[in-house]
Amino acid sequence: MRRRSLLIAVPAGLAALAACGDDKSDSGKASETAAPSESEASAAPSPKIVEGPLPAITAGTRFGEKPTVAKGSGEPSKDLAVKTVIAGGGRTIAENDFVVAHYLGQVWSTAKVFDNSYDRKEPLAIQLAQGAIIDGWRYGLVGKKAGSRVQMAIPPTWGYGEQGNAQAGIKGTDTLVFVVDVQDTFNAKSSARGTDVAQDNIDLPKVGTNTDGKAPSIEVPDSDAPKKLVANYVIEGDGEKVGAEDSVLVQYKGVLWDGGKEFDSTYGRGQLTSFSLQQVVKGWAQGLTGKKVGSRVLIVIPPELGYGDNPPQGSEIKKDSTLVFSVDILAKL
Repeated sequence: MRRRSLLIAVPAGLAALAACGDDKSDSGKASETAAPSESEASAAPSPKIVEGPLPAITAGTRFGEKPTVAKGSGEPSKDLAVKTVIAGGGRTIAENDFVVAHYLGQVWSTAKVFDNSYDRKEPLAIQLAQGAIIDGWRYGLVGKKAGSRVQMAIPPTWGYGEQGNAQAGIKGTDTLVFVVDVQDTFNAKSSARGTDVAQDNIDLPKVGTNTDGKAPSIEVPDSDAPKKLVANYVIEGDGEKVGAEDSVLVQYKGVLWDGGKEFDSTYGRGQLTSFSLQQVVKGWAQGLTGKKVGSRVLIVIPPELGYGDNPPQGSEIKKDSTLVFSVDILAKL
């Protein structure tokens, strides 16, 4: 599997929920946006968070519905205004968590909507980390719970700064108003959630079913590797099925069939990863297609569906290796 950064593409038009946009760059890629250095970030004070003022939500008032938000009245606060409009009962969001959310963003003074995910029918999936997203989101969502609708008014200091974001039509003086429906939140300890499935084939690896965020065990049998792809549920979730063109957020661990030695793991790095099924080895793409979100899947990949005679340089993988993976499908992006 080719490693990618946690952030894939941010939806076009919102350069950067992924930080201060550089309108000369490809605003759809978080890795290409300008962001403060770690030293600058550590020196910057945290914003004061207040409850208002905030414009009224006049339609689409239920969680998950596209909202209509009134034009801001009077001068917006110079502080970060945050209000929980609908309180969810899910997991509490922490800084550096990976959130999946629908959102609408507009300009305070004009009510001009510059981006929303509802029309695309695809939620935003992004990490609340310095340099990955504007600070208004990073500070405003921390402490909220999954299942919540959160409204925020973000002044330039905690948005795109004095340079604004020309591509999105945002000036350096604009306060931004967001409505965010947080569907879920994940961190490095997230695991599959579902029903254990019997692993009764003694000729296949057995994968641990712990869901405590620690890496599951993978016991490779002392037998010949299968010649065909294996993709079996270890834990079956109840989420949507993954399509062949989808992107997914996962935890995974990979070992070699010969000897059972681990060669890669998100658990070891302490960071989730996301990718498109069109950008990984065929065994991953075929093995995860049709599987349900929330599941843990055992994938055994024969060489012709893995790296064959061209393994990644510097890796523990040798030519014509059969690869064994435990994959937790946390979200479909």
